[in-house]
Amino acid sequence: KQWYQRRVRGMTTSVKVKAPVLGGNFGTWGLTFAACDCTLIYIRNKEDHWNSITAGAATGGILSLRSGPQAAVTSAIIGGVLLAMIEGISIGITRMGAEQFKPVMPTLPDAA
Repeated sequence: KQWYQRRVRGMTTSVKVKAPVLGGNFGTWGLTFAACDCTLIYIRNKEDHWNSITAGAATGGILSLRSGPQAAVTSAIIGGVLLAMIEGISIGITRMGAEQFKPVMPTLPDAA
C-alpha cells in the first residue's frame, strides 16, 4: 500500500479511538458549566453576563482540582478570561446588529 493510504488509515483509527474521550470531556465540561451557571442565576436572582464569566472560572477550577490548587487557580483564571472574551464578543455582535434596526427619522422635502 502507498504511504498516504497507511497515513489516512492511521488518522482514521486515531479519530475513532479519541472521539469518545473527547466527547466525554466536552460533556463533563458542559454539565459542570451549566450547573455553575444555573446555580449562580438562582443565587443572584438575575441572569447576566457575569454569571457566565463566573461559571467559566468555576468550571475551570473545579475540573482541574485533582491536579492541585495551583492548577485549579490557573485553570479558573483561564476559564474566566475565555468566557469574558466570548461574552464580550457576543455583546459586541448584539450591539452591531441592533444598530441596523434603530429607527431613523425620515427626511421630509422642503415645502417652498
